[in-house]
Amino acid sequence: MNQQLGKHCVKLIFGLKQSLRQGHRELITAATVAVCVLLLHSIGLLQSLELAALDQFFRLRPYESPEERITIVVIDEAYLNEVGWPIPDTNIAQLLQKLNVHKPRAIGLDIYRNLPVKPVNQELPNAYKSMPNLIGIEQLANDKNVSVLPPLGLNQNQVGFNNVLLDSDVKVRRSLLYWHVDNQAHESFALKLALLYLKSENITPSKAKSNPEYLQLGKAVFTRFQTNDGAYVRANDKGYQILTNFPKPKCQSSCGEFDSFRQVSMKDVLADKVEENLIKDRIILIGSTASSLQDFVFIPYSSSLMGTAKSIPGIQLQAYFISELISAALQGRPLLKVWPDLVECLWIFIWSYLGAVTTWRIRHATRSLLSILVSCFILTLSAYLAFLYGWWIPIIPSLFSFGSSAIWMTSNIAHMQEEWKRSKEFLYHVINTISDPIFVKNEQHKWIVLNEAYCRFIGYPNKLLIEKSDYDFFPKHEADVFREQDDLVFQTQQPQEHEEEFTNADGQTHQIATKRSLHKDAAGNLFLVGVIRDITQRKLMEEHLKRTADELSRSNDELKLNEHSLRYLAYHDPLTGLSNRKFFAEQLYELLHGAQHDNLLLGVLFIDLDGFKQVNDTLGHETGDRLLMTIAERLSNSLRASDTVSRLGGDEFTVILRAIPNVQIAAKVAEKILSSIIKPIVVDGDTIRVSASIGISVYPYNSQDSETLIKQADAAMYRAKRLGKNRYEFA
Repeated sequence: MNQQLGKHCVKLIFGLKQSLRQGHRELITAATVAVCVLLLHSIGLLQSLELAALDQFFRLRPYESPEERITIVVIDEAYLNEVGWPIPDTNIAQLLQKLNVHKPRAIGLDIYRNLPVKPVNQELPNAYKSMPNLIGIEQLANDKNVSVLPPLGLNQNQVGFNNVLLDSDVKVRRSLLYWHVDNQAHESFALKLALLYLKSENITPSKAKSNPEYLQLGKAVFTRFQTNDGAYVRANDKGYQILTNFPKPKCQSSCGEFDSFRQVSMKDVLADKVEENLIKDRIILIGSTASSLQDFVFIPYSSSLMGTAKSIPGIQLQAYFISELISAALQGRPLLKVWPDLVECLWIFIWSYLGAVTTWRIRHATRSLLSILVSCFILTLSAYLAFLYGWWIPIIPSLFSFGSSAIWMTSNIAHMQEEWKRSKEFLYHVINTISDPIFVKNEQHKWIVLNEAYCRFIGYPNKLLIEKSDYDFFPKHEADVFREQDDLVFQTQQPQEHEEEFTNADGQTHQIATKRSLHKDAAGNLFLVGVIRDITQRKLMEEHLKRTADELSRSNDELKLNEHSLRYLAYHDPLTGLSNRKFFAEQLYELLHGAQHDNLLLGVLFIDLDGFKQVNDTLGHETGDRLLMTIAERLSNSLRASDTVSRLGGDEFTVILRAIPNVQIAAKVAEKILSSIIKPIVVDGDTIRVSASIGISVYPYNSQDSETLIKQADAAMYRAKRLGKNRYEFA
């Protein structure tokens, strides 16, 4: 979230107000509320509430396994009363030596030792030099604190800063891992100790593969905190910060509410009263719990729904930081992550939309309240479950947008119901003055206002019809049509007129024309108004005229069919289906004109079968007819689609070859025909062989008129017969 987002939000609000007239109440309400909530969020008004909600999630989370890797050596008030403050260097040196005997992995000294404490000797510096696993603290200068130098005599590589980041409510929810001062990188006290511990597990810091700018330790990638992450608005994001997912280790003994780590007193360690297993192979933290030193901070676990917040010592805060780093690196314990801004905005809008939808669809006070409570519980539970897996989901903006949408929609519903009542009364008085049947429906397709003409037309009293639907009084097929037409008007918001069937209370079916239109009152309530006209007599007349027209059309079709049949009989051979002599003569005449105009050649073939009379005499006329049908089919298959084959009568056939490039083409066609005809033909088990004689004349070489071309082709055919048959001759 940022300031620029707030500016866009304001522009969107004005745009949405302009769209309110177009309907879509739920979506418009949800978007408007979501934009307002995002605007409040972007200027930080919801930050404190969201942080408080996050604290409660921390308090409600289940306990985790006891922390066995950290032991805190506490400097309590009783010990300070004995030795005073600051603690002498000799006591600190003795403590470090006794701890080091039991071989801890790392020792963290969380007390400032930047000044020598009398009596001054070399015992403490010598202890520093002999313990490479010792980490001391320093405080880096910032806007609120002055710097505190590291312990005298301690190597700079063994020093980590212990600066803490305080939120506006003076609580710690973030931790610093790195901080650059004067272009020099500094590591935090907690990170130094965690790295010493993880080094024994062969885990060292590296750049994350997903983002080289992020730190990776073992199984964990530490996402860097940004200024507007989560509920934060323009927070200070200096250094390498992370959102702290505070562990909640179960107490190992009878400890206080926040004493989640094993603690032993400095006095017991110096008196050798501490068991070795509490020190060996652990991280040992040394720090004060004395109230007089005022080293206390507040964390999420400090909060409570009732009562005052309880602070924890600074040394325990460092233990939380260290425990989180180690658990994340070794076990992959979830780190606290946040959603991108776009996803967060979408989440808030979804709950705003759910608030509007829930209230608008239910419209019942008790059920609406119950559904709102259930939805809020689901939202809180989902955010809590996501938190357990390391996701910080905004709950306060979501609850706020959900509730605001519900309240807005509730007030809108109340206003609409009042306008609804007034509109019904007005409509009833208006439509009762009209003689045509009129009905008024709501968006649930129920009658809300009916005039007396409609009640007389349907045959039921007004009281029985009000708040009922078409399905309660009409056959289903009629009610389906009414519902479909109603939906069309609601969807398009345009007047529609439709003809329908209508069955009244007496079972009489009428043909009606219904004009439906949509009307809206001042509150935006939609009314569907339908005006009915009885068109039964008109439809009967139209049906009579239609039947008369259909009869005339059928008569006309029969005449056309007869005309087509007569024309077909006039121009086709009834036996073979080929065109006859008349069609051949007319076609040849027309094609000659076309050939003359286009300067093309045209061929005429006169074909006479050889031996056909013998077939008729020996096998009968029926076999002869079937032979002629086969010959006709072979002739058709031997020619182009543009050519014309005709039967002149008996066993005589003609062919017109249109648009041939030369006379050789006519010869090739004749050869193809001869080859086709001479093939054996089987009729009723008898194999018949016939041949043909073909005469050819060509326009314009032989003649330019049709009669002469036919005569010359006929003469050429007879010459072919005299020369031996089964051949062709040119004129």
